[in-house]
Amino acid sequence: MKPGLWKECAVVTVVLVVATALIAWSNADLAVSAPFYAGGKWPTGDLFPWHALYRVGPSTAMVLGLIGLAAYLISFCRQRFMRWRRPGIFLVFLLAIGPGLLVNAVFKDHWGRPRPREIVQFGGQKQFLQPWQKGEDGKGRSFPSGHSSAAFYMTAPFFIYRRTNKRLARLWLTGGVVFGVLMSVARITQGGHFLSDTLWAWGMVHLTALFLYYILGLDRETTAPPATGAC
Repeated sequence: MKPGLWKECAVVTVVLVVATALIAWSNADLAVSAPFYAGGKWPTGDLFPWHALYRVGPSTAMVLGLIGLAAYLISFCRQRFMRWRRPGIFLVFLLAIGPGLLVNAVFKDHWGRPRPREIVQFGGQKQFLQPWQKGEDGKGRSFPSGHSSAAFYMTAPFFIYRRTNKRLARLWLTGGVVFGVLMSVARITQGGHFLSDTLWAWGMVHLTALFLYYILGLDRETTAPPATGAC
């Protein structure tokens, strides 16, 4: 496997492990969620813009994924869309494998970590679990955050443009991270997820993107269009 892939994955993994350890040591999962719990409810989560963000949910990710699918399919019938074939399938695979399979189907549906609103500290009946502590299969869907993973998926064009247009790549990366952080705040205010749930939502999507970036060869070919984006 390519050295670049392992180097970047190692950096992200170290960030995830160290950040998770710091969150556990400082009790940040409970401390960050606590201010939003009042009178047996999570009132802040019902306010704008947090409720609006929750309603938007994964729809933006679905739109971007469909754009990628369309670009991939059109590339087989129109020569000028050839440059979009690999970026298009990258967007499709990342959405399906990252937020879809890894985050929701594998971990969220089976890891069993209770949500903040389900634990005794916030009026529930379940015990608080750290992110590395597996709970009862199917009895807790907190780890990781599905909404956050869909929001962080919006960093995907960064990987498409990172070789060919660094400025555009940085814009997509910044915008996607900001959107992901805002979505994460929304889910925390609603008692739906802990801070560490959102951290790992980003990590799983980013690691998946790195693997696909190198496996699909986006690191070695000029597959993205110029800055104008004109076809």
